[in-house]
Amino acid sequence: MTAGRAHVIIVGNEKGGSGKSTTAMHMAIGLLRSGYRVSTIDVDGRQGTLSRYVTNRELFNQKLNRDYPAPTHHKAGGHAVHGMNDAEMTAEIERLELLIEGAAFESDIVIIDTPGAANRLSFTAHGYADTLITPMNDSFIDLDVIAHLDGQGINIKGPSHYAEAIWEAKKVKAQRDGGSIDWVVMRNRLSTLDAFNKREMEQALAELSRRLGFRMLPGFSERVIFRELFLVGLTIMDLKEAAGGAPLSRSHLSARDEVTSVIEGLNIPPIAQDQQTATA
Repeated sequence: MTAGRAHVIIVGNEKGGSGKSTTAMHMAIGLLRSGYRVSTIDVDGRQGTLSRYVTNRELFNQKLNRDYPAPTHHKAGGHAVHGMNDAEMTAEIERLELLIEGAAFESDIVIIDTPGAANRLSFTAHGYADTLITPMNDSFIDLDVIAHLDGQGINIKGPSHYAEAIWEAKKVKAQRDGGSIDWVVMRNRLSTLDAFNKREMEQALAELSRRLGFRMLPGFSERVIFRELFLVGLTIMDLKEAAGGAPLSRSHLSARDEVTSVIEGLNIPPIAQDQQTATA
């Protein structure tokens, strides 16, 4: 990891309920526990789920006098962007750019959680991505976020508005620093589909990945534990410490393995040797 050049991860999907904030928080804590310095930015000013997650973690630490690692957190778009005039939006975009650039200077990894709706702030964030993670529930209904399908849901008619926005973000990224965006579609809740639908989804996604230039990773299964941990600000990556030496259940071990597998699949650059020495 080059000093002063953080790896920026955007978690984006223009559909709510896909698990963006859960993904962002688990990536942040997993990478923190791997030795990276991590900053997070919440661009979803309306929902603010990632901000609440981080606040819950801070409160948990204070209440129980614990020291679970937390990212350096920032919040952008603190109010409804749809009501802004052009001058207000321009100022908000400039503030977001300063947040990203400042976080990139002080961290190894910057993780940005974006809203489930298109707006200029979200597009600005996407233009900084080194890695773009699009969590998606594994169903044809949710597949519509990246492609328009025919009435039967198996023939691809064309890219969605979101996919077209990503192409534009790639151009912005290339102009800014000559870099590229590694677009990763993370398939969540795989176990909720029957075998036939799974095969149909895999075929559609394989075709889309060739057309649109993304790669796929298996994501998180549907587990109650993810929702329960949010309430106290913990993640599945904290359970070994929280258990105090007690063995984890098979389900919890599987959930932790899912998160670890996603982090490994992102191919994040390793920490520079000089920083490893400094933080040892």
